[in-house]
Amino acid sequence: VSTSHLQLAAFALGTVGWILCTVSMGIVEWRVWHVDNTTIISSGIAWVGIWKVCFISYLHVSPGYREQFCHKFSVYDSFIPHEIYAAQGLLLIAMFMGLLGLAATIFALRNVSMGITHKTLIAPAFLVGGFFYIFAGLCVLVPVSWNFYSVTHNQSIAFPPSYYMPSSPAAQEVGAAIPVGIVAVILLLLSGIFSLSYRFPMTVNTITK
Repeated sequence: VSTSHLQLAAFALGTVGWILCTVSMGIVEWRVWHVDNTTIISSGIAWVGIWKVCFISYLHVSPGYREQFCHKFSVYDSFIPHEIYAAQGLLLIAMFMGLLGLAATIFALRNVSMGITHKTLIAPAFLVGGFFYIFAGLCVLVPVSWNFYSVTHNQSIAFPPSYYMPSSPAAQEVGAAIPVGIVAVILLLLSGIFSLSYRFPMTVNTITK
């Protein structure tokens, strides 16, 4: 057990990283759009996520009240930019890979804690878990970086009229999902490095007369 402190830390970091990866998928604030026309988008702010776009509107509600309208993206929507499609697929893969990494690490740590000294059960499990963590981290890194680039270059999206969204914002900024994704990348990569650093302890048999 004393030889697997880093791997225990890898499990803890990997768990948090996997949770943050899942959270970033559900957060709609990947891009924050500021729009000039507030006829429909009453607050002047819309949130563009990887699954839907949302905004606050005061239309069709009682005075003093507001309602959040969301339009979900479909796989058949041709206007969705490539970085959003990539984020949808890669984050799903990352969530699955991270889960496999956690399972492999749990298996290895269980054997360590039970005193099982079979090298073929422990070392390969940590190795596989480390590769899964790193692969998951890279799968999160690509869409996070790509969408960050799109935001910093104020790239537009040709929304259809039914979305009541302009094709180009007056300005846009990074939403909360991207920093969450960056932290998830860091934790998953660290988890992978820690898992891969495991070295099976050498045992020395002594014979006493």
